Amino acid sequence: MTYLFDDPKSFPADAVEGLVAAHPEELLQAHGGVVRKDATPQGQPALVVGGGSGHYPAFAGWVGPGFAHGAPCGNIFSSPSSDQVYSVAKNAENGGGVILGFGHYAGDVLHFGVAAEKLRAEGIDVRIVAVSDDVASGAKGNHRDRRGIAGDLTVFKIAGAAIQGGADLEEAERLAWKANDATRSLGVAFDGCTLPGAEDALFHVPEGTMAIGLGIHGEPGIDETPMPSAAELAKVLVDGVLKETPELESDRVAVVLNGLGTVKYEEMFVVWKHVSKLLADAGLTLVRPEVGEHVTSLDMAGLSLTVMRLDEELEQHWLAPADTPAFRRGGTVGGDLGEERGELYTPGEDPIPEASEESRGSAERITAILGEVEALLGELEPELGRMDAVAGDGDHGQGMVLGIRAARATAQRVTEAGAGARTVLVQAGASWSAEAGGTSGALWGAALTSLGSAFADDASVSDEQLLTGLVQAVEAVERLGRAKPGDKTMVDAAVPFRETLADASGSAADAVVAAAAKATAAAEATADIAATMGRARNHGDKSVGTPDPGAISFSKIVTLLGEQLSS
Repeated sequence: MTYLFDDPKSFPADAVEGLVAAHPEELLQAHGGVVRKDATPQGQPALVVGGGSGHYPAFAGWVGPGFAHGAPCGNIFSSPSSDQVYSVAKNAENGGGVILGFGHYAGDVLHFGVAAEKLRAEGIDVRIVAVSDDVASGAKGNHRDRRGIAGDLTVFKIAGAAIQGGADLEEAERLAWKANDATRSLGVAFDGCTLPGAEDALFHVPEGTMAIGLGIHGEPGIDETPMPSAAELAKVLVDGVLKETPELESDRVAVVLNGLGTVKYEEMFVVWKHVSKLLADAGLTLVRPEVGEHVTSLDMAGLSLTVMRLDEELEQHWLAPADTPAFRRGGTVGGDLGEERGELYTPGEDPIPEASEESRGSAERITAILGEVEALLGELEPELGRMDAVAGDGDHGQGMVLGIRAARATAQRVTEAGAGARTVLVQAGASWSAEAGGTSGALWGAALTSLGSAFADDASVSDEQLLTGLVQAVEAVERLGRAKPGDKTMVDAAVPFRETLADASGSAADAVVAAAAKATAAAEATADIAATMGRARNHGDKSVGTPDPGAISFSKIVTLLGEQLSS
């Protein structure tokens, strides 16, 4: 169980506050996570790594010279929101671009991706590295589609050391992916973990057995076997990891035997005695192995083994010094360590760039249209909720209202402050994502941000910019949500809308009206298919006969947009 907490809901934030209080010379608390106390040196790439809370030392414990520059910390086992990721990245970035690193989970892919869209809209170069080391979570031929577990340590250590050694963004990204492709892990569990305030564990492993391949959030394993001895467990782990040979051929390896929270160090050392011998018997040379807790899962009883094959450049960065609260490697950390940080960025305090009178006029028009969308979604909320409840959780209407209400309020505020068209939409998109939450909130936030990035603050919005921006907005939704037509999502309506706009000629108003008609027909047609993504995929057949609420809300919004442009 989790023994010590105040309010379970505030546990992640309380833990971050306590971590910073324990390391006042190293860390600062930013909105959504932590950053180094000293600013990132001018022009140095910033490595921002993160994920859900409950995994310490991952990820906040790795912030420091030779490793990461910042870490957004989500709720327990939940991705940080895009707002949290954006805030930490803004505080970490200092002219050299950003690498956003996380384990390959759907929520992290989405929310880090939305943050990346907003950062790119501001002209910041962003690269994304999703660690995928868990051999139990996918086919051998699709390594980058797997989930990330303790391989986060090896991949991010390589990237952080490369940056500290002078690598630019391109080189650091290359090395991070090289490390990921050279890393394999396998985990086991003997019992589940308990969330703060919960009366029982998230799951239990039958007494006397061990689950193989269980994820660090309690995702199902691939097998259950009788509880082994330490020697037997070592063979299971080594055989499971070495059954694949990564693309990088080498007999030198970095190895991590990782405790998930309850298995203590002496037990791990007993297992390590056998693991080290088995690896040596396999002809491998172990380079500075790590045995201990690195990527935990609250109090889960279990272990994982990670092996990264090393060539000369990976080994150099694996051995390089690092100085963080939870990972310290000896030697003097070289390179520029940065100067004392100035003020921290806090969401809601985004600067308002100067704007021309023409762009301010467009901003006023955008704000008025968002007001019309807010009224529309208020009317549609009950029906959208009803449709969503058929095979989902019934919150789509509520989420859309929360999102548009926040977006419209932000647009109103920044318009009154003199913002132009680009700034209004970018900041409105951030507010939609932050307040609405969930998948649709993140996707609509990204759509507004991407639409705004096609506009300018020094000119009115042209028909060409509007059409380009709308196409970009749908492309962002497709890229981040990873849905395809036929999956019964918003994309079923959005793709026909985008395709029609891409082929349009004439006025933007006429093009949007025509595209909205295509979107409406496509949205209504989703009633005939079963859901294959999102929460509804588990009850996909129940959704037949009811159109997808996300597709319907999209079609209603773009229909209203066409009407507004034509008036």
